Amino acid sequence: MNNTSGELPEAPSYPAARAVTARLRAKFAYHPSAAHMERIIDASFWASLRREEGFAPTISIAYLPPEHPAESIVLDGRIPLQAEALTRFAPAVERPGIHLGVWPDNGGTLSVWGATDTLPAGCFVLEVVAPGLLVIKQPGTDELAKYANLAVLEGDQVKILSYTSSAAGVTPAILGKLLGLDEAPSDLLRLAVSMRKHGRGGSLLIVPAADGAWQESIVHPIHYRVQPSSNAVETLAGLTAVDGATIITTSCELLAFGAKISRRANEPRIEQVAALELIDNAEIQIIHPSQLGGMRHLSAAQFAQDQRDSVALVASQDGRFTVFVWSEKDQMVQAYRVESFLV
Repeated sequence: MNNTSGELPEAPSYPAARAVTARLRAKFAYHPSAAHMERIIDASFWASLRREEGFAPTISIAYLPPEHPAESIVLDGRIPLQAEALTRFAPAVERPGIHLGVWPDNGGTLSVWGATDTLPAGCFVLEVVAPGLLVIKQPGTDELAKYANLAVLEGDQVKILSYTSSAAGVTPAILGKLLGLDEAPSDLLRLAVSMRKHGRGGSLLIVPAADGAWQESIVHPIHYRVQPSSNAVETLAGLTAVDGATIITTSCELLAFGAKISRRANEPRIEQVAALELIDNAEIQIIHPSQLGGMRHLSAAQFAQDQRDSVALVASQDGRFTVFVWSEKDQMVQAYRVESFLV
């Protein structure tokens, strides 16, 4: 696929646009037509591959009428929904929480009417994250609620996200907090997003506050033990970049960082996990934990097997994010790939 003119073709030339539209269109407020949703995705994809003064655009586009937002900037003249125009305008709106508003003009043609920082619940939002990487999402019911990621499009790959998995059976409670299924975003969700964002990779162990058994799976002495405990989210996320694991309680209180995980005495070496990515039609794979990554993943899986009331989270340098949790029902560690929810 190659489009250098910047003009949006009459029919979408990015095949993923049509593939995702049919499955998601009915989920949104204002119900964009299939043609409009496809054109927004198509224009955004081609814009993501362009450069403006050496920079790739990172923009957010929302489908809503200009009269809806209370706080917005409405342009005198509209901007055409074309890759070239979006790329030129991107530097003005590349700020967190700022969205380009798109709505049909009087002639029925989609165009950009301005920008807003206020969106209604359920609005169609498309975020350009990186060249060729788009995320379709919708805002929650209040200003504090996290956007719910619905699909991730990367090149010709389309992932429709699933917050529950029939393949895995009951979804562990820890994933409810991590994926923002609660009414308000949790510290754990913010921590996971920040932990992934620093790009250095890291391990985070979540242990029961009243039980010190986790120490039996850690090499002693623990060089970076914390007294008293702390729960500043950004600080915690930064500590996960230090070599070794960061250890917190279930209420996100910091206990230690830079800790080395070891196999608990008299416990077997982990040989397999049930791995699953939370997307539609995914299947569970029974694999050795080393197939998910390097030593971080292997040691985290071992910890989850040895400390069955604890959870281990691993962020890879390439952006993958895996949650290791013991399944009492299956009597084995389950490994959930959830990075698509944290983009």
